[in-house]
Amino acid sequence: MRRLVILTGGAFAAGLVLLAIVLAALGYDPGSAFRALVSGSVGSWHALSSATLVRATPLILLGLGFSLAWRAGGLNIGMEGQFLAGAIAATWIGLHVAALPAFLAQPLLLLGAAAAGAVWIAVPVLLKRRFGVLEVISTLLLNFVAEALVSWMVLGPLQESRRTYPQSDMIAVSAQLPHVPGGRLHAGFLVVILLAVLGHLLFHRTTAGFRLRATGLGPLAARISGRINVGRVVAFALLGSGAIAGLGGGMEVGGVTYALFQNLSPGYGFTAIAVALLGRGEPLAIIGTGLLFGALEAGAGAMQREAGIPAVAVAIVQATIIIVVLVTEAIGRRGLRVTLAEAA
Repeated sequence: MRRLVILTGGAFAAGLVLLAIVLAALGYDPGSAFRALVSGSVGSWHALSSATLVRATPLILLGLGFSLAWRAGGLNIGMEGQFLAGAIAATWIGLHVAALPAFLAQPLLLLGAAAAGAVWIAVPVLLKRRFGVLEVISTLLLNFVAEALVSWMVLGPLQESRRTYPQSDMIAVSAQLPHVPGGRLHAGFLVVILLAVLGHLLFHRTTAGFRLRATGLGPLAARISGRINVGRVVAFALLGSGAIAGLGGGMEVGGVTYALFQNLSPGYGFTAIAVALLGRGEPLAIIGTGLLFGALEAGAGAMQREAGIPAVAVAIVQATIIIVVLVTEAIGRRGLRVTLAEAA
């Protein structure tokens, strides 16, 4: 964990240096950009609770979902679609639970969203088990189907009652997640942290977690020596990954937007993959990488508002972090192989 923190910190510093060079070359003031980046992400409690933590919540959650499948050897590239499926289900439920008290409406909304995410990934799971179709392809393609489904929903069955805008009505107040006073941070953040802790315990303290990790590290050995049903483990891991991604969509509707509309997600499902990979699939480390990326995305908006610098410039930092970490890991693995070869 310590090595991961040092490596990610060094990569982050390298990203900032590269961003400063690019901004200076384009005629912008790097100092103003960095001041806006900091003030917009962690410069105040309002910035932290209303921007950084709100952005980090779905990134951490979907990062946990990707990690669950990845640890079992599965690659869920369709979290964006599962996120949207969960958002659709949460919206429908939220519009029909006005008569229920909050302590029933909110869990029902979140559970329905998680179930929708699991159902959305069930087709790729069945295709993988029955026909050997790679889940990388099937889950990725379903992202486009989910985007089209959202567009149809907000222009059809779930369009707001006046039929003017391509969005749904606001969900019932009883279904809206409670917020931290003075900010936009909702209670879902606490659920995400709890899931990360439970994920850590699952991976490192349970027999099920051992089977999951053994399947991911060596499926053949797990099947022959460990007598593990590899196909079943991967299937359940993928279903759990989809459920977590769907839960993310439910939290977004229940705690942030309160309605469904097109472009609900700014790409959480794809950014979360980087978050999970940088955290090495470790749930507690994913909290840190999710907070880092959440801060960068929150600060990007402030940088554009206050310094006039396009928010997309922050992608330079994100890309640099990913590249530096991956290259360092590749060099490390190559050095390890050389050392083992020499020892032999």
